[in-house]
Amino acid sequence: MELRHLRYFCAAAEELNITRAAAKLHMAQPPLTRQINQLEEELGVKLFIRGPRGLSLTPAGKFFHEHAIQILEKLDTTVSAVRRMVRHSREIFGIGFVPSLFYGQLPILVRELRQKENLELTLAEMTTVEQVHALKAGRIDIGFGRLVIDDPEIEQQVLFEEPLMAAVPEGHPLDGTTPSMQELAEYPIVLYPASPRPSLADIVQGLFRRRGLKLNVVQEANEMQTALGLVVSDFGITLVPEQVKRQKRDGIRYLYLAESHITSPIVCSRRRGEKPTETMKLATEILDVLVENRRRGKYP
Repeated sequence: MELRHLRYFCAAAEELNITRAAAKLHMAQPPLTRQINQLEEELGVKLFIRGPRGLSLTPAGKFFHEHAIQILEKLDTTVSAVRRMVRHSREIFGIGFVPSLFYGQLPILVRELRQKENLELTLAEMTTVEQVHALKAGRIDIGFGRLVIDDPEIEQQVLFEEPLMAAVPEGHPLDGTTPSMQELAEYPIVLYPASPRPSLADIVQGLFRRRGLKLNVVQEANEMQTALGLVVSDFGITLVPEQVKRQKRDGIRYLYLAESHITSPIVCSRRRGEKPTETMKLATEILDVLVENRRRGKYP
């Protein structure tokens, strides 16, 4: 399989018409049809249903289309970044992160790194699982997430454990209290992210499960902000990392839990065995200071 197969397939999937797709690609229709057939033969699945009115995607075709788009977009991003690097003689340093970390120390790390000359930072929101894939593919250089993942190619370090807090709507029966896990289990709960898994949602479910508590999950949201919006709507309550309390949002109360040891790890991921660059050394030095400040209570 070559990149041209992905580009040809995406054009056909977007147009759902071989004639229009061929025109878009500035090629004749028969060669495009052959390329699509070759791709289906290599995959061993049918990607399109051929009908008198054109094409339609099979379930496998829809799935492949979603991922093919991501691959091509990431390739285009990488090519653009390399061209910028050569044009400006700048080093590119990629950081992947889960969104909740941008309420705490991560912006300080970014600000400090941006002071380095001839360095271009690229930032990407992604789950820990996505960070591992991105590190192995070379799309990022360092990742910050919440899951410890066993992968021989990835080196992980737990920077610290962050307390989890309950986010409840203003005026909720738990508002103003320090609820226990058992009390939280009595109310509908919103989990996030819904996908990809595993994620913080699995950490939260595990915390309740290990205590023999059954959760009433009324909704799973893909984004934390969506989950908080559901909380404001009195759809349910949710658990959030402590750093999120820095976000002032009307209609929400953040409550510390009765069990102080209910936490989520902050995990730093890098490629294993790779000789650190000067930028990586600088990032490590900054992280050491931020983690020590955190331990001393200098940051929330």
